[in-house]
Amino acid sequence: MKVAVLTAVFGAVSVFTAVPALAHGSMGDPISRIMRCFQEGPENPRSAACKAAIAVGDSWPIYDWDEVNIGDASGRSREIIPDGKLCSAGRDKYKGLDLPRADWPATTMPGSGPYTLRYQLTAPHPGTFELYVTKPGYDPTKPLKWSDLEDTPFYKQDNPPIAGNAYQLRANLPGGRTGRHLIYSIWQRHWPDSGEAFYSCSDVIFP
Repeated sequence: MKVAVLTAVFGAVSVFTAVPALAHGSMGDPISRIMRCFQEGPENPRSAACKAAIAVGDSWPIYDWDEVNIGDASGRSREIIPDGKLCSAGRDKYKGLDLPRADWPATTMPGSGPYTLRYQLTAPHPGTFELYVTKPGYDPTKPLKWSDLEDTPFYKQDNPPIAGNAYQLRANLPGGRTGRHLIYSIWQRHWPDSGEAFYSCSDVIFP
């Protein structure tokens, strides 16, 4: 099922990316909330979580799946994004992504060990990726806070390799978790060239 979902997502992306003039991205595997809702169809999503997100924030933000960003973050993400608004990057446009729910569509992942995550692109930018996972005891029915994430990223890399229109993030999953969790990605462009950063929330299930 996971492979089918990702194939459908990347197929949708290949069609959609001919349209936008700006280029950014979002996590494709494990699939981010916004990319999943885009894949389901912004006007008629299947999952209850995507329906709720669109009811709160309308459908048009979902078409901008590659633009959950802050233009001048410059490494200050924890300072400028408030608790409860991590998935939207504190932007009202994407507030539906912050809904605390236990039924967001989730990707089943290995409990630990090597895993290549894929960050889907509309075009690359030089920058640094940081991936965080929620701590043991995470409750998806409560608003996501910075303190819910581990203090140290389980993956951090400048300019990872690209293949198939996606950054290949070759990580080691930390283990010590079971059930529903969340992976939070920060893609910080290099400043002073640009202080822009992109964010995504990916719901996952560990065995």
